[in-house]
Amino acid sequence: MPSASVESQLNPTICRRMLIAYLIEQIPRPNNPALEEATGWPRRTVQDIIAKGLPGHGTQVEFIQEGVRHNDGYYRLHDWGSFDRNWVTSNLSVICRVLGVSIE
Repeated sequence: MPSASVESQLNPTICRRMLIAYLIEQIPRPNNPALEEATGWPRRTVQDIIAKGLPGHGTQVEFIQEGVRHNDGYYRLHDWGSFDRNWVTSNLSVICRVLGVSIE
């Protein structure tokens, strides 16, 4: 199936969740500021995806606390849940086009 067809069928809400899961796995020590910078999305959007969106797909993300402040630390992805990691990786450019983001 051509990528244009895949692109037209993808739901942006699901794409945001897949992209955050991908970035948590790829960015060294991913925290909210790093994910906000990578996506250009507001803090609250990133937090909501991690707290509410990903668990709804069985995706398991843990916050690794470091330091004394409540938000000192980073996220670690333990399970992709219903998302296929290989599919997300091979279709990353399509996901980014659907969301209008560019990641490096």
